[in-house]
Amino acid sequence: MRNPNFETLLFCVFWVSFALPFVVSFNGDSQILSRVKNSQLGDPNGKLRDWVISNPDQSPCNWTGIGCEARNRTVISIDLSGYGISGGFPFEFCRIRTLRFLYLADNFFNGSLSSQALSPCFRLREFDLSDNLFIGELPDFWSDNLEVLRLSNNNFSGDIPVSFGQMRSLKVLSLGGNLLDGKIPSFLGNLTELTNFELGFNPFKASHLPEEIGNMLKLEVLWLSNSNLVGEIPFSIGNLVSLQNLDLSCNFLSGKIPESLSMLKNLVQIELYQNQLSGELPESLAELPALLRLDVSQNSLAGKLPKKIAAMQLESLNLNDNFFTGEIPQVLSSNKYLTQLKLFNNSFTGKLPSDLGKFSPLEEFDVSTNNFDGELPPFLCYKKKLQRIVVFENRFSGKIPESYGECESLNYVRMGDNTLSGNVPENFWGRTLIQFLELHSNHFEGSISSSISALQQLTSLLISGNNFSGEIPARKIPDSVSSWTELTELNLARNRFTGEIPPTLGSLPALLYLDLSGNLLSGKIPEDLTKLRLNQFNISDNFLNGEVPSGFNHEYFLTGLLGNPNLCSPNLDPLPTCPRIKPATLYVMAIITFCFLLLIGSLIWFLRTRSNFLTNTRRPYKVTSFQRIEFSEEELFPFLKDECIIGTGGSCRVYKVKLKTGQTVAVKRLWGVKREAEDVFRSETESLGRIRHGNIVKLLMCCSGDEFRILVYEYMENGSLGDVLHGDKCAVLPDWPKRFTIAIGAAQGLAYLHHDCQPPIVHRDVKSNNILLDAEMRPRVADFGLAKTLQITAGDSGGGGAAMSRVAGTHGYIAPEYSYTLKVTEKSDVYSFGVVLLELITGKRPNDPSFGENKDVVKWVTEVALSLSSAECVAQIVDPRMKSSASELKEIQKVLNVALQCTSAFPMNRPSMRKVVELLKDQW
Repeated sequence: MRNPNFETLLFCVFWVSFALPFVVSFNGDSQILSRVKNSQLGDPNGKLRDWVISNPDQSPCNWTGIGCEARNRTVISIDLSGYGISGGFPFEFCRIRTLRFLYLADNFFNGSLSSQALSPCFRLREFDLSDNLFIGELPDFWSDNLEVLRLSNNNFSGDIPVSFGQMRSLKVLSLGGNLLDGKIPSFLGNLTELTNFELGFNPFKASHLPEEIGNMLKLEVLWLSNSNLVGEIPFSIGNLVSLQNLDLSCNFLSGKIPESLSMLKNLVQIELYQNQLSGELPESLAELPALLRLDVSQNSLAGKLPKKIAAMQLESLNLNDNFFTGEIPQVLSSNKYLTQLKLFNNSFTGKLPSDLGKFSPLEEFDVSTNNFDGELPPFLCYKKKLQRIVVFENRFSGKIPESYGECESLNYVRMGDNTLSGNVPENFWGRTLIQFLELHSNHFEGSISSSISALQQLTSLLISGNNFSGEIPARKIPDSVSSWTELTELNLARNRFTGEIPPTLGSLPALLYLDLSGNLLSGKIPEDLTKLRLNQFNISDNFLNGEVPSGFNHEYFLTGLLGNPNLCSPNLDPLPTCPRIKPATLYVMAIITFCFLLLIGSLIWFLRTRSNFLTNTRRPYKVTSFQRIEFSEEELFPFLKDECIIGTGGSCRVYKVKLKTGQTVAVKRLWGVKREAEDVFRSETESLGRIRHGNIVKLLMCCSGDEFRILVYEYMENGSLGDVLHGDKCAVLPDWPKRFTIAIGAAQGLAYLHHDCQPPIVHRDVKSNNILLDAEMRPRVADFGLAKTLQITAGDSGGGGAAMSRVAGTHGYIAPEYSYTLKVTEKSDVYSFGVVLLELITGKRPNDPSFGENKDVVKWVTEVALSLSSAECVAQIVDPRMKSSASELKEIQKVLNVALQCTSAFPMNRPSMRKVVELLKDQW
């Protein structure tokens, strides 16, 4: 018979031995988590609001981001990825003895990591700190348990520690997108369990790809893009029999593509583009049964495209920017999977396979700048997927296939510089998704179809140098110009168009380039065209007549007016002077004008008096003050006249107003399309209204009515940095210290926007003209008309961000990825600021003509930097108007390095603005 007391005793012993430790563990883990949250973490979005202890033995297993082991309810994982949390590394998390998985990616964690802080984390199996703001050198880290280590997209610098090569259990090592600048060490070849090896986008010292890479027999992903690799690809790479993704792009690899690649039967993707590889494309690559994507573009490869490779069932084949020759094998057209074919900038010849596209879902087709001839393949859009067709600079002939007119997916067309002829298919003009249409320098004829008005996303229409005829149809321009807000470039030059210039062209809000030269146009220049904010205007060599409108009566537009023998101007030589009206006629006209103005004035007085009476003298506009001011809006209105204008922009005029108090302010009056003005007004007030920073211009007040929007700012005596650098005021910036001080201040202003505003603000139009200078030459970031707030985390390297409907910013400052991703990130501003740094160093505009065709300051400086030593580079590019000592030249050299980091073509390789400030201050 059992003794009940004995059973009770056994139960108590069991409870004390097993259950009590769990309770203690719950209590201890909860305490640790709560303490870390309250003392180490910033949680602006309140994601961790449920990390609250409500009773002493509470389990944290139901708290946000906490994962527990199902059987005994102990904490095994913490996942706070993407929560917008800030602070230093929360090392106390690792005091939870059962913790195995710690994920803190995509946040605002910052500071450096020490080996001591990481020492409690030796039990972890997976550790992810990617996409944060950590700086300094990588810490020594030993762990026999760690399998996944992700530290990518931070600002770590220096060498990879030797201890990293001793973690024999490691399967994933991700260090990409940092500032590591040592050599790629061979000891990493000891990590024989690795499946993912990711070091791309680091400014390593020139390194060979270590032979020891061949020891990683389990490797599936090898990503070393933008890692400053030199020399040949080692033959040992053929040992990586598990490899699926090989990416060695954007390096300085030379020699031939090794035949040993044909041993990697699991390869799905080969990315070797933008290197210095030579020789022929190995035919043995056709032995790779799983290969889907092959990109060897931007190298020095030569020879023909092997027939066996053309017969592979690839999804994408990129051979562009090499020296390939010969014809394209007919077997290429039998591919059932090909979506992307890029063969441009080679020396291919002959006719393209006629069935190309008939069996494959082609989306992108680019064979431009070759020596192809014959007719265009008629089946490119057979699968109804084709988006881009680019065939310019070849010798294609014949008509555009009628089937292209049925290609509803088409959005980008470039067929210039061929010998194509005939009428453009009627339906081709009306493909609604087309954004870019280039047909120039061919032998096309016929008229422009009115169906072109359906192209509501069109940005460029370039059809010059053909035999198009007839009138430029006014109905080509949609009645509602809001549907044509994207068109920036219209070039109809050197055709046979007749009739008058449609006045409706003046209603296109985004048009910057208008070229109608070399036609048979007649009539007067429409006054409506003066509404356009044109960078290029050319109507030369036509039969236009009458007086040049006052908006074009300027030397800047003269060359675009010549060749019209019946045009006249009061002051533009060599245009003839317009005949004067007889005095009697003038007298009659003056009387009529006086009577008309008297009538209109009386009517306006009556309406205003009546309106004031009915509204009981209430002000018909809204006023908002953002600072303490000692003036009223009514003091400003009399000064909003032409003689007070100090600047004009794409959507505004800026006036200098000196008030009775002696204070001087700058008043921006918005104009243009009403919706556009409203967007700028809202962006400026929402951004600047809540900002208080010494390097950001102060918005004092705003005033808005039904017909106007004005913004009042503190006045900057020295205007913009762009005016000072590139105008007559350069004498006020004769030395480097002043320019450097401006760079520091502007960087601090942008860093405040990116890192201290909640939510962060991206300026989107950083340029020297938007950096204003006060009397002491202190800088203020200004013009927030394009600014956007982000509901994303910092450290975003281009993969995230807010999508915009169209490209915004100023040519020469726009980050290269922005034009095709339309993603707004802080790294877009970083690129633009890098261009400003180059302006300060070189004294040149971003698109200075001295750089040569298709070059900007970034490309020019980069090429000089690659060809010369650092000191020689600085000596060649530094502004000759600036007197610099030897020590200052060394300082300029360091700032140049910062500028080159900022203007990296790849967003993840650019430092954050906070890091830029640190780097610049280190040079002080």
